[in-house]
Amino acid sequence: MSVAYRKPLPVVDSRNRPYWEALRRHELRLPRCAACGTLRFAPFRHCPACGSEDTEWPQLSGRGTIWSRAIFHQVYFEGFRDEAPYNVVLVQLDEGVKLYSNIVGADNAEIRIGRRVEACFDDVTPEVTLLKFRLVD
Repeated sequence: MSVAYRKPLPVVDSRNRPYWEALRRHELRLPRCAACGTLRFAPFRHCPACGSEDTEWPQLSGRGTIWSRAIFHQVYFEGFRDEAPYNVVLVQLDEGVKLYSNIVGADNAEIRIGRRVEACFDDVTPEVTLLKFRLVD
């Protein structure tokens, strides 16, 4: 018998579905304006730079740099109790976009601003895969 996933899961809707479907295939794809080329994390209907509704979902490298980090000692969701203290990082992808995630496979002391990372994928349920990162240098 498998244990049910106890952490918060994303709400998948028509705007973010391409992102979550790509993660299930172990690909990182984010929306990019087909008119001006602005890459963004949030799947807004209109491009924040030019207002166009034309969006494409290119595959990204998955490589980046830790831009900010925090170590959480307080348990805000019961599902994280066994992992506390756990890390949360803001990664700036090589393509320029910043997004929040976690570093896996490293001690919290190793997680420093400026460290290089690469994407990895955590299949938490049959329907949901989460984007995580691992240190590469």
